[in-house]
Amino acid sequence: MTDTIFALSSGSPPAAIAVVRVSGRQAGAALAALAGSLPGPRVASYRTLRVPRGTVLDQALVLWFPGPNTATGEDLAELHLHGGRAVVAAVERALSALPGLRRAEPGEFTRRAFAHGRIDLAEAEGLADLLSAETELQRRAAIAMAGGAFSKQVEDWRERVLMASAAVEAVLDFADEDDVVELPADFSVRLDALAGDLSEWLARPRAETLREGFRVVLAGPPNAGKSTLFNALVEDEAAITAPLAGTTRDVLTRAVAIRGMPFVFADTAGLRDESGDEIEVIGIARARAALERADLVLWLGPEGVGPEGAWEIEPQCDRAGSADKAAPRHRVSAVTGAGLDDLRRDLVETAARAMPRPGDAALNQRQHALLGQAERALRDARRESDPLLVAEALRVARVAFDALVGRATTEDMLDALFGRFCIGK
Repeated sequence: MTDTIFALSSGSPPAAIAVVRVSGRQAGAALAALAGSLPGPRVASYRTLRVPRGTVLDQALVLWFPGPNTATGEDLAELHLHGGRAVVAAVERALSALPGLRRAEPGEFTRRAFAHGRIDLAEAEGLADLLSAETELQRRAAIAMAGGAFSKQVEDWRERVLMASAAVEAVLDFADEDDVVELPADFSVRLDALAGDLSEWLARPRAETLREGFRVVLAGPPNAGKSTLFNALVEDEAAITAPLAGTTRDVLTRAVAIRGMPFVFADTAGLRDESGDEIEVIGIARARAALERADLVLWLGPEGVGPEGAWEIEPQCDRAGSADKAAPRHRVSAVTGAGLDDLRRDLVETAARAMPRPGDAALNQRQHALLGQAERALRDARRESDPLLVAEALRVARVAFDALVGRATTEDMLDALFGRFCIGK
């Protein structure tokens, strides 16, 4: 973190404005070298940017943010340029020619903010989700996490465990003394209440479903109308449709939002027991694997033989002589549009129950595992009678809470997280 880094932090040019950010010890010197002098802190100044030899680069607004009270915790400069490709390239060349400066790596600005204590790990994960949010529901959940809602909750849990640990330590410290010190009468009740709070969070819908979308797989035998219905649901001719059996050979997925709810629809190869086509056999195997990963299966085959929990769908209800199902959840026609609105409405309502409530922070896989570890440790502490074992269980819970917000973590995990960010973030 001794280098001073720079990168384009706005969208790719051309654009009306391009923002180049510089962070590190040499940020002030770099800004003065291009702008002629250092402007006042946190005041936008209109300057002519020049290379040290005097060639004009651009006329821009520049801002100077002395550390540590900045986004990265370091000295920080911003250049608000005209957003042409040539302008941005010329300024980046000028910055790279200055001593001590280099181009930033993906996520390096945010990683420095984490390293300098400007954000914790849970907030950084929320920020990564915010940058990739495509629906309003995803945005609101990411805002809650990035804004520190979950981090504040973790701090409350940690304080409660520390208070419990202090009570246990008091018992251990005076164990060899004449004075008898006992745990508070409500000690077990407090542990149960805390473990119950964690259990409620663990029961919440997960962030992966929100981030990746509610996964709906269309399945059934060949020529059941899967691809036609798939195209109607995603509102695109994404899948090839033809009367020939076995047209779909692979799993075709498409991410869409319906009424602000993120979905991933998957069209699969027709399921049948025998096929002389080696490629179709592979497609059928992939279809069966897709069924196992589905949040919901729309079954377009014979009634009663689909996967457990699948919705019975009667497709092609506009066709004369189509095989009627006795009790389908939906009768639809992708050709006429009959029943599609009701199907979409049902899908949205079902997905909503599997998603976090609007504005709630949602746990990702890492956070869920750590919170589960803390919950189990609290249950262990509640069952133990030996103060030493109680103290150890509470220590395990504290370690899990520390890892949630990044007080204890590994470089590999940080590399994976911050690698999700763009170069200028």
